[in-house]
Amino acid sequence: MGLFFLKRFATLAATLIGASIVVFLVLEILPGNAAQILMGPDAAPEAVAALATKLGLDQPASVRYWHWISGLLVGDMGDSYAYSTPVVDLVLERLALTIPLALMAMVITTVLALAAGVYAAARHNKLGDVGVMALAQIGIAIPNFWFAILLILLFSVKLQWFSAGGFPGWTEDAGGSPLEALKALLLPAIALAVVQAAILARITRSAVLEVLREDFVRTARAKGLSQRAALWGHVLRNAMIPVVTVMGLQFANLLAGTIVVENVFYLPGLGRLIFQSISNRDLIVVRNCVMLLAAMVVIVNFVVDILYAVIDPRVKASDI
Repeated sequence: MGLFFLKRFATLAATLIGASIVVFLVLEILPGNAAQILMGPDAAPEAVAALATKLGLDQPASVRYWHWISGLLVGDMGDSYAYSTPVVDLVLERLALTIPLALMAMVITTVLALAAGVYAAARHNKLGDVGVMALAQIGIAIPNFWFAILLILLFSVKLQWFSAGGFPGWTEDAGGSPLEALKALLLPAIALAVVQAAILARITRSAVLEVLREDFVRTARAKGLSQRAALWGHVLRNAMIPVVTVMGLQFANLLAGTIVVENVFYLPGLGRLIFQSISNRDLIVVRNCVMLLAAMVVIVNFVVDILYAVIDPRVKASDI
């Protein structure tokens, strides 16, 4: 297990280094000047040059990359050009909304997908199977931002059960409460979860159907085990390898998908911070936020690889 973990950790580190290089270079080649945007179009060239020097924009790209990476290693993301505050404070403040939103969407996705996938597999080629797969196909085709607008029109405008946007906060000091905060995140979470649940339901159905054809399932049924007990007690666990793979990728997609949904619901999360920073040409915030999202994707995949070995020891043995 130790060698398996070390190999996966080495892959994790190499991927993060490669991702940091790509993120830095892509933002470097973008047109525009942060100092010029901050000073305004009518600012004197001398003032723009002085601000660029103050921000370190006149240094070589290699020097700025090293300063950025060395700062990340000690938790220093620098200061925002537009907000004049440490980037780490901005990110932590926005993650307090984005991570609960992504987790809520992932929970909804998992519950809906596993229930629908197992239900469809248990009724293979019957009306229930056809109906679930038809709904899943519709769910895959629906853009989450469009579905978010439909949810607002139905539950906020027509029924007035939920607020159309905004976030009250997690505490009374911020003007809200945990219950009000969860209520404000419910519609965005559903909008994020619909497409992912549809995809995961199809994957779950296919994996369960493949395991149902195995000899040990027929043996368990021949010994008198009910279909439900065989499905949930034996089949589902053995079908979880492809399901867990997709779930890991989906959680990363949910984190990135918040950029659009947070703007639809006007939520002050990480996605909205990235959107505002792009508009303000606040590249240091954009760079750190994109790197954070990339790191989350890589770490989630690392955790999925470890879960492979827990769920199925054959994966660990074959890798070593």
